[in-house]
Amino acid sequence: GIGMEYVYSDRVKNLGGNAIREIFKLLQDPEVISFAGGFPTKTTLPTELIADITNKLMTSDKAQDILQYGETEGYRPLRLASIDYVKRYGIENIDIDNTLIISGGQQGIDLTFKSFVNKGDVVLVEDPTYLASLHILKTYEGVPVGVKSGDNGLDIKDLEDKIIKYNPKVLYVVPTFSNPTGRTYSVENRKAIAELTAKYNVMVLEDDPYSELRFSGERVPSIKSFDKVGNVTYITSFSKTLAPGLRTGIAIGAKEVIRKMTIGKQATDVHTCSLSQAIIDYFLRNNSMDERLEELKAVYLEKKTAMLNAIKKYMPAEFRYTNPDGGLFIYGEFDESLGINTLEVFPELVKKYKVAYVSGYSFYAGENKFNTLRLNYSNASLEQIDDGICKMGKFFKELLAAKQ
Repeated sequence: GIGMEYVYSDRVKNLGGNAIREIFKLLQDPEVISFAGGFPTKTTLPTELIADITNKLMTSDKAQDILQYGETEGYRPLRLASIDYVKRYGIENIDIDNTLIISGGQQGIDLTFKSFVNKGDVVLVEDPTYLASLHILKTYEGVPVGVKSGDNGLDIKDLEDKIIKYNPKVLYVVPTFSNPTGRTYSVENRKAIAELTAKYNVMVLEDDPYSELRFSGERVPSIKSFDKVGNVTYITSFSKTLAPGLRTGIAIGAKEVIRKMTIGKQATDVHTCSLSQAIIDYFLRNNSMDERLEELKAVYLEKKTAMLNAIKKYMPAEFRYTNPDGGLFIYGEFDESLGINTLEVFPELVKKYKVAYVSGYSFYAGENKFNTLRLNYSNASLEQIDDGICKMGKFFKELLAAKQ
Protein backbone atom coordinates (compact mmCIF):
# COMPACT_ATOMS: atom_id res chain seq x y z
CA GLY A 1 0.00 0.00 0.00
CA ILE A 2 0.95 3.65 -0.37
CA GLY A 3 1.91 5.22 2.97
CA MET A 4 1.21 8.82 3.87
CA GLU A 5 4.13 11.22 3.57
CA TYR A 6 4.05 13.55 6.58
CA VAL A 7 5.23 17.06 5.80
CA TYR A 8 5.85 18.60 9.22
CA SER A 9 6.23 22.29 10.03
CA ASP A 10 9.75 23.73 10.16
CA ARG A 11 9.05 24.35 13.84
CA VAL A 12 8.84 20.68 14.76
CA LYS A 13 10.46 18.68 11.98
CA ASN A 14 13.92 18.68 13.56
CA LEU A 15 12.83 18.46 17.19
CA GLY A 16 14.03 15.46 19.13
CA GLY A 17 12.10 14.47 22.25
CA ASN A 18 12.91 16.19 25.50
CA ALA A 19 15.71 14.02 26.93
CA ILE A 20 13.98 13.50 30.26
CA ARG A 21 10.71 12.43 28.69
CA GLU A 22 12.65 9.97 26.51
CA ILE A 23 14.45 8.56 29.56
CA PHE A 24 11.08 7.90 31.20
CA LYS A 25 10.45 5.26 28.55
CA LEU A 26 13.57 3.38 29.65
CA LEU A 27 12.41 3.66 33.22
CA GLN A 28 9.19 1.76 32.71
CA ASP A 29 11.20 -1.22 33.96
CA PRO A 30 10.13 -1.38 37.64
CA GLU A 31 13.59 -2.64 38.66
CA VAL A 32 15.35 0.52 37.52
CA ILE A 33 16.32 2.90 40.34
CA SER A 34 15.77 6.35 38.89
CA PHE A 35 17.66 9.48 39.90
CA ALA A 36 16.56 10.97 36.56
CA GLY A 37 13.30 12.92 36.86
CA GLY A 38 12.40 15.77 39.20
CA PHE A 39 9.44 13.98 40.72
CA PRO A 40 8.20 14.71 44.23
CA THR A 41 8.26 11.84 46.72
CA LYS A 42 5.01 9.92 46.14
CA THR A 43 4.20 9.60 49.84
CA THR A 44 4.24 13.40 50.24
CA LEU A 45 1.42 13.89 47.72
CA PRO A 46 -1.55 15.07 49.84
CA THR A 47 -4.22 12.61 48.68
CA GLU A 48 -6.54 12.86 51.70
CA LEU A 49 -6.30 16.64 51.86
CA ILE A 50 -7.13 16.99 48.15
CA ALA A 51 -10.01 14.52 48.45
CA ASP A 52 -11.40 16.50 51.39
CA ILE A 53 -11.07 19.88 49.66
CA THR A 54 -12.59 18.53 46.42
CA ASN A 55 -15.54 17.14 48.34
CA LYS A 56 -16.11 20.49 50.08
CA LEU A 57 -15.93 22.37 46.77
CA MET A 58 -18.23 19.97 44.93
CA THR A 59 -20.88 20.14 47.65
CA SER A 60 -20.73 23.95 47.87
CA ASP A 61 -22.91 26.42 45.97
CA LYS A 62 -19.90 27.20 43.72
CA ALA A 63 -19.70 23.63 42.36
CA GLN A 64 -21.40 24.28 39.02
CA ASP A 65 -19.42 27.49 38.39
CA ILE A 66 -16.20 25.58 39.03
CA LEU A 67 -17.16 22.98 36.40
CA GLN A 68 -18.27 25.64 33.90
CA TYR A 69 -15.88 27.42 31.48
CA GLY A 70 -13.76 30.01 33.28
CA GLU A 71 -11.82 33.14 32.40
CA THR A 72 -8.52 32.61 30.56
CA GLU A 73 -6.75 34.82 33.13
CA GLY A 74 -7.69 32.32 35.83
CA TYR A 75 -10.13 31.63 38.65
CA ARG A 76 -10.68 35.06 40.15
CA PRO A 77 -10.41 34.04 43.84
CA LEU A 78 -7.06 32.34 43.15
CA ARG A 79 -5.75 35.38 41.26
CA LEU A 80 -6.63 37.52 44.28
CA ALA A 81 -5.01 34.98 46.64
CA SER A 82 -1.90 35.03 44.39
CA ILE A 83 -1.35 38.75 45.00
CA ASP A 84 -0.92 37.94 48.68
CA TYR A 85 0.99 34.71 48.10
CA VAL A 86 3.81 36.28 46.03
CA LYS A 87 4.64 38.69 48.86
CA ARG A 88 6.67 35.67 50.06
CA TYR A 89 9.06 36.48 47.21
CA GLY A 90 9.28 40.20 47.91
CA ILE A 91 6.76 41.04 45.15
CA GLU A 92 4.62 44.00 46.26
CA ASN A 93 2.43 46.69 44.66
CA ILE A 94 0.65 44.52 42.13
CA ASP A 95 -3.03 44.09 41.37
CA ILE A 96 -5.14 41.42 39.70
CA ASP A 97 -4.16 42.56 36.18
CA ASN A 98 -0.54 41.63 36.94
CA THR A 99 -1.56 37.98 37.50
CA LEU A 100 -2.21 35.05 35.17
CA ILE A 101 -2.90 31.50 36.30
CA ILE A 102 -0.91 29.06 34.16
CA SER A 103 -1.04 25.28 33.64
CA GLY A 104 2.22 24.59 35.45
CA GLY A 105 5.39 26.69 35.37
CA GLN A 106 6.28 25.19 32.01
CA GLN A 107 3.32 26.90 30.35
CA GLY A 108 4.67 30.21 31.64
CA ILE A 109 7.90 29.59 29.71
CA ASP A 110 5.93 28.62 26.61
CA LEU A 111 3.66 31.70 26.73
CA THR A 112 6.62 34.05 27.31
CA PHE A 113 8.54 32.69 24.32
CA LYS A 114 5.34 32.65 22.26
CA SER A 115 4.87 36.35 23.09
CA PHE A 116 8.44 37.55 22.46
CA VAL A 117 10.42 35.21 20.23
CA ASN A 118 10.52 35.42 16.44
CA LYS A 119 12.42 32.95 14.29
CA GLY A 120 16.15 33.58 14.82
CA ASP A 121 15.75 35.72 17.96
CA VAL A 122 18.32 35.10 20.68
CA VAL A 123 17.33 34.10 24.22
CA LEU A 124 20.07 34.12 26.84
CA VAL A 125 20.08 31.29 29.39
CA GLU A 126 22.38 30.25 32.21
CA ASP A 127 24.82 27.56 31.08
CA PRO A 128 23.64 24.95 32.14
CA THR A 129 19.86 25.55 32.30
CA TYR A 130 16.52 23.75 32.58
CA LEU A 131 16.40 21.58 29.47
CA ALA A 132 12.67 22.03 28.78
CA SER A 133 13.24 25.77 28.26
CA LEU A 134 15.65 24.91 25.43
CA HIS A 135 13.10 22.48 24.01
CA ILE A 136 10.31 25.12 24.12
CA LEU A 137 12.59 27.75 22.57
CA LYS A 138 13.30 25.47 19.62
CA THR A 139 9.57 25.15 18.90
CA TYR A 140 9.48 28.95 18.42
CA GLU A 141 12.67 28.76 16.31
CA GLY A 142 14.60 30.94 18.76
CA VAL A 143 18.34 30.61 19.37
CA PRO A 144 19.61 29.89 22.90
CA VAL A 145 22.94 31.45 23.92
CA GLY A 146 24.55 30.39 27.20
CA VAL A 147 25.79 32.87 29.82
CA LYS A 148 28.64 31.81 32.09
CA SER A 149 27.71 31.27 35.72
CA GLY A 150 29.34 30.51 39.07
CA ASP A 151 28.32 29.67 42.61
CA ASN A 152 26.61 33.04 43.21
CA GLY A 153 24.81 33.47 39.90
CA LEU A 154 25.45 34.76 36.41
CA ASP A 155 28.77 36.24 35.34
CA ILE A 156 27.54 39.85 35.00
CA LYS A 157 30.36 40.89 32.64
CA ASP A 158 29.63 37.95 30.34
CA LEU A 159 25.91 38.80 30.55
CA GLU A 160 26.57 42.40 29.46
CA ASP A 161 28.95 41.33 26.67
CA LYS A 162 26.35 38.91 25.30
CA ILE A 163 23.51 41.43 25.56
CA ILE A 164 25.60 43.87 23.50
CA LYS A 165 26.67 41.19 21.02
CA TYR A 166 23.34 39.39 20.47
CA ASN A 167 20.64 41.94 21.30
CA PRO A 168 18.57 39.17 22.96
CA LYS A 169 14.79 39.36 23.44
CA VAL A 170 14.71 37.48 26.74
CA LEU A 171 16.99 36.26 29.53
CA TYR A 172 15.67 33.01 31.05
CA VAL A 173 16.89 32.09 34.56
CA VAL A 174 16.11 29.68 37.43
CA PRO A 175 17.84 31.70 40.17
CA THR A 176 16.95 29.64 43.26
CA PHE A 177 18.15 26.01 43.52
CA SER A 178 18.64 26.18 39.80
CA ASN A 179 17.82 23.14 37.73
CA PRO A 180 20.22 21.33 37.12
CA THR A 181 22.97 22.71 39.39
CA GLY A 182 21.02 23.47 42.57
CA ARG A 183 22.81 26.84 42.88
CA THR A 184 21.23 30.07 44.16
CA TYR A 185 22.02 33.57 42.87
CA SER A 186 23.08 36.09 45.54
CA VAL A 187 21.04 39.23 46.29
CA GLU A 188 23.76 41.37 44.65
CA ASN A 189 23.65 39.21 41.53
CA ARG A 190 19.84 39.53 41.35
CA LYS A 191 20.00 43.33 41.65
CA ALA A 192 22.70 43.49 38.98
CA ILE A 193 20.60 41.32 36.61
CA ALA A 194 17.54 43.54 37.15
CA GLU A 195 19.53 46.75 36.53
CA LEU A 196 21.47 45.53 33.51
CA THR A 197 18.47 44.04 31.69
CA ALA A 198 16.42 47.20 32.35
CA LYS A 199 19.24 49.33 30.94
CA TYR A 200 19.37 47.29 27.70
CA ASN A 201 15.63 46.67 27.37
CA VAL A 202 15.82 42.88 27.76
CA MET A 203 12.90 40.89 29.18
CA VAL A 204 13.72 38.53 32.06
CA LEU A 205 11.80 35.33 32.68
CA GLU A 206 12.39 34.31 36.30
CA ASP A 207 11.36 30.69 36.79
CA ASP A 208 10.95 29.73 40.44
CA PRO A 209 9.60 26.22 41.05
CA TYR A 210 11.89 25.29 43.95
CA SER A 211 12.54 28.21 46.32
CA GLU A 212 10.09 26.96 48.96
CA LEU A 213 12.12 23.77 49.33
CA ARG A 214 14.93 25.43 51.31
CA PHE A 215 16.79 23.36 53.92
CA SER A 216 19.52 25.80 54.91
CA GLY A 217 20.81 29.33 54.31
CA GLU A 218 18.96 32.62 54.09
CA ARG A 219 15.88 33.16 51.94
CA VAL A 220 16.61 35.46 48.99
CA PRO A 221 14.07 37.87 47.40
CA SER A 222 13.10 37.34 43.76
CA ILE A 223 14.73 39.21 40.87
CA LYS A 224 11.19 40.50 40.21
CA SER A 225 11.30 42.34 43.55
CA PHE A 226 14.13 44.51 42.09
CA ASP A 227 12.25 45.21 38.83
CA LYS A 228 11.75 48.98 38.38
CA VAL A 229 10.66 49.09 34.73
CA GLY A 230 8.36 46.08 34.24
CA ASN A 231 10.82 43.89 32.33
CA VAL A 232 10.73 40.88 34.70
CA THR A 233 8.05 38.17 34.47
CA TYR A 234 8.02 35.88 37.50
CA ILE A 235 6.59 32.37 37.42
CA THR A 236 6.10 29.90 40.23
CA SER A 237 4.02 26.76 40.50
CA PHE A 238 2.37 24.47 43.00
CA SER A 239 3.91 21.36 41.41
CA LYS A 240 6.71 20.96 43.95
CA THR A 241 4.76 22.31 46.97
CA LEU A 242 1.36 20.62 46.52
CA ALA A 243 1.15 18.26 43.54
CA PRO A 244 2.44 18.38 39.96
CA GLY A 245 -0.67 16.62 38.62
CA LEU A 246 -2.74 19.71 39.46
CA ARG A 247 -0.82 21.54 36.67
CA THR A 248 -1.28 24.96 38.23
CA GLY A 249 1.09 27.91 38.54
CA ILE A 250 1.15 31.70 38.70
CA ALA A 251 2.71 34.23 36.33
CA ILE A 252 3.29 37.79 37.59
CA GLY A 253 4.32 40.50 35.17
CA ALA A 254 3.65 43.89 33.63
CA LYS A 255 -0.02 44.29 32.69
CA GLU A 256 0.63 44.52 28.94
CA VAL A 257 2.83 41.41 29.06
CA ILE A 258 0.24 39.45 31.05
CA ARG A 259 -2.36 40.55 28.50
CA LYS A 260 -0.26 39.18 25.60
CA MET A 261 0.38 35.93 27.46
CA THR A 262 -3.37 35.66 28.11
CA ILE A 263 -4.12 35.96 24.40
CA GLY A 264 -1.54 33.24 23.74
CA LYS A 265 -3.12 31.07 26.42
CA GLN A 266 -6.61 31.43 24.90
CA ALA A 267 -5.27 29.65 21.82
CA THR A 268 -3.52 26.95 23.86
CA ASP A 269 -5.94 25.65 26.48
CA VAL A 270 -8.72 28.26 27.02
CA HIS A 271 -7.97 28.25 30.76
CA THR A 272 -6.16 26.20 33.41
CA CYS A 273 -8.32 23.46 34.96
CA SER A 274 -10.82 25.28 37.20
CA LEU A 275 -11.10 22.47 39.71
CA SER A 276 -7.31 22.49 40.24
CA GLN A 277 -7.39 26.26 40.65
CA ALA A 278 -10.26 26.10 43.16
CA ILE A 279 -8.48 23.39 45.16
CA ILE A 280 -5.33 25.50 45.42
CA ASP A 281 -7.31 28.63 46.25
CA TYR A 282 -9.11 26.73 49.04
CA PHE A 283 -5.80 25.40 50.34
CA LEU A 284 -4.18 28.85 50.44
CA ARG A 285 -7.14 30.34 52.32
CA ASN A 286 -7.75 27.53 54.80
CA ASN A 287 -4.51 25.61 55.31
CA SER A 288 -0.98 26.55 56.23
CA MET A 289 1.46 26.33 53.35
CA ASP A 290 4.30 26.75 55.86
CA GLU A 291 3.24 23.67 57.85
CA ARG A 292 2.97 21.65 54.65
CA LEU A 293 6.44 22.82 53.60
CA GLU A 294 8.02 21.87 56.93
CA GLU A 295 6.81 18.28 56.44
CA LEU A 296 8.02 18.20 52.83
CA LYS A 297 11.41 19.67 53.61
CA ALA A 298 12.06 17.16 56.39
CA VAL A 299 11.53 14.32 53.90
CA TYR A 300 13.72 15.92 51.20
CA LEU A 301 16.54 16.90 53.53
CA GLU A 302 16.74 13.32 54.80
CA LYS A 303 16.96 12.06 51.20
CA LYS A 304 19.53 14.66 50.17
CA THR A 305 21.69 13.75 53.17
CA ALA A 306 21.38 10.05 52.36
CA MET A 307 22.48 10.70 48.78
CA LEU A 308 25.45 12.86 49.82
CA ASN A 309 26.56 10.17 52.29
CA ALA A 310 26.23 7.48 49.60
CA ILE A 311 28.23 9.58 47.10
CA LYS A 312 31.04 10.04 49.67
CA LYS A 313 31.01 6.33 50.41
CA TYR A 314 30.67 4.80 46.93
CA MET A 315 31.51 7.21 44.11
CA PRO A 316 35.07 7.56 42.79
CA ALA A 317 37.18 10.24 44.50
CA GLU A 318 37.42 12.03 41.12
CA PHE A 319 33.67 12.82 41.16
CA ARG A 320 32.92 16.43 42.19
CA TYR A 321 29.40 17.36 43.28
CA THR A 322 27.24 20.11 44.74
CA ASN A 323 25.60 20.29 48.17
CA PRO A 324 22.56 22.50 47.49
CA ASP A 325 20.67 24.50 50.16
CA GLY A 326 17.39 23.24 48.75
CA GLY A 327 15.54 21.98 45.70
CA LEU A 328 15.63 18.47 44.28
CA PHE A 329 19.01 17.98 42.59
CA ILE A 330 22.69 17.29 43.11
CA TYR A 331 24.87 18.12 40.10
CA GLY A 332 28.10 16.23 39.61
CA GLU A 333 31.04 16.18 37.25
CA PHE A 334 34.16 14.31 36.26
CA ASP A 335 37.13 16.37 35.15
CA GLU A 336 37.07 16.58 31.34
CA SER A 337 40.62 15.17 31.23
CA LEU A 338 39.24 11.82 32.48
CA GLY A 339 37.32 11.35 29.23
CA ILE A 340 34.08 10.10 30.77
CA ASN A 341 31.10 10.78 28.50
CA THR A 342 27.98 10.57 30.69
CA LEU A 343 25.65 10.52 27.68
CA GLU A 344 27.47 7.70 25.92
CA VAL A 345 27.79 5.41 28.95
CA PHE A 346 24.23 5.94 30.20
CA PRO A 347 22.49 3.09 28.30
CA GLU A 348 25.15 0.66 29.54
CA LEU A 349 24.58 1.72 33.16
CA VAL A 350 20.82 1.22 32.82
CA LYS A 351 21.28 -2.18 31.13
CA LYS A 352 23.99 -3.49 33.43
CA TYR A 353 23.05 -2.03 36.83
CA LYS A 354 19.50 -0.70 36.36
CA VAL A 355 20.25 2.81 37.65
CA ALA A 356 19.49 6.10 35.86
CA TYR A 357 20.62 9.75 35.98
CA VAL A 358 20.29 12.57 33.45
CA SER A 359 23.41 13.44 31.49
CA GLY A 360 24.29 17.12 31.88
CA TYR A 361 24.69 17.24 28.11
CA SER A 362 21.01 18.16 27.68
CA PHE A 363 21.24 21.31 29.81
CA TYR A 364 23.73 23.33 27.76
CA ALA A 365 22.91 25.97 25.17
CA GLY A 366 26.55 26.60 24.34
CA GLU A 367 29.06 23.83 23.80
CA ASN A 368 27.70 20.50 24.93
CA LYS A 369 29.52 19.24 27.99
CA PHE A 370 29.64 15.49 28.28
CA ASN A 371 31.31 15.22 31.70
CA THR A 372 28.40 16.19 33.98
CA LEU A 373 25.28 14.53 35.34
CA ARG A 374 22.20 15.45 37.38
CA LEU A 375 20.95 13.33 40.27
CA ASN A 376 17.47 13.66 41.75
CA TYR A 377 17.02 12.48 45.34
CA SER A 378 13.30 13.07 45.91
CA ASN A 379 11.86 10.21 43.87
CA ALA A 380 13.80 7.22 45.25
CA SER A 381 13.47 5.62 48.69
CA LEU A 382 16.36 5.80 51.19
CA GLU A 383 17.19 2.14 50.46
CA GLN A 384 17.15 2.80 46.71
CA ILE A 385 19.40 5.84 47.14
CA ASP A 386 22.05 3.75 48.92
CA ASP A 387 21.69 0.80 46.55
CA GLY A 388 21.60 2.94 43.38
CA ILE A 389 24.59 5.14 44.23
CA CYS A 390 26.51 2.02 45.27
CA LYS A 391 25.90 0.47 41.82
CA MET A 392 26.67 3.74 40.06
CA GLY A 393 29.94 4.07 41.99
CA LYS A 394 30.94 0.55 41.00
CA PHE A 395 30.11 1.34 37.36
CA PHE A 396 32.18 4.56 37.25
CA LYS A 397 35.10 3.02 39.15
CA GLU A 398 35.19 0.24 36.54
CA LEU A 399 35.12 2.84 33.76
CA LEU A 400 37.96 4.85 35.28
CA ALA A 401 40.03 1.71 35.87
CA ALA A 402 39.60 0.71 32.22
CA LYS A 403 40.88 4.13 31.12
CA GLN A 404 44.07 3.96 33.22
